[in-house]
Amino acid sequence: MTKKLFASTTAAVTLAGLTILGCSAASASAKPASAPASAAHLTAYSPDDGPTQQVIVTGAVADYGQAVSVNPDGTVNPEHNSQLELKLTHGTFRLDIASIDKAFVAAMASRFPTDPATCSGNFAVTQQVPVVTGSGTGSYKGADGSFTLTIALDEVDKPTPGQPCNGTQAFLSQAIVITGPGTLKF
Repeated sequence: MTKKLFASTTAAVTLAGLTILGCSAASASAKPASAPASAAHLTAYSPDDGPTQQVIVTGAVADYGQAVSVNPDGTVNPEHNSQLELKLTHGTFRLDIASIDKAFVAAMASRFPTDPATCSGNFAVTQQVPVVTGSGTGSYKGADGSFTLTIALDEVDKPTPGQPCNGTQAFLSQAIVITGPGTLKF
């Protein structure tokens, strides 16, 4: 009885294996109409508030390069209130950062400095940021998806003798990190 059960189980597994192999071979030769979205992770960082950052994208995209704040026409945007173009080694695509920038500026105005005694602070904001439709080039032509990004700031400002630290002083050092997971398809 055990031999019969073993034989029928072996036959079923073999049949299933052949069916899977047959499907795999057929699907390998057929190109899907639309690639499924794949997980990715983005990290961009800068030691100042300039328009350019170093960027690394891992997961579905294993690439790196520069992230540049730009306007829709591609001109550099030092205010960071429009788009972030990821200029990677295999192509480019843009993220719409207008909404997260607005939240970041509001948080900065209301919460910085977090420690007035030391004239320093840190804070972060998180939002979903979509890929700009039609912005992909090279390997990222047709890129679509979004990232849930966190912009984090750590900053030490220069105290002004006799005046309270209120976040308007020049900074001595800062780090801005943008990071988060997302899904991409292209």
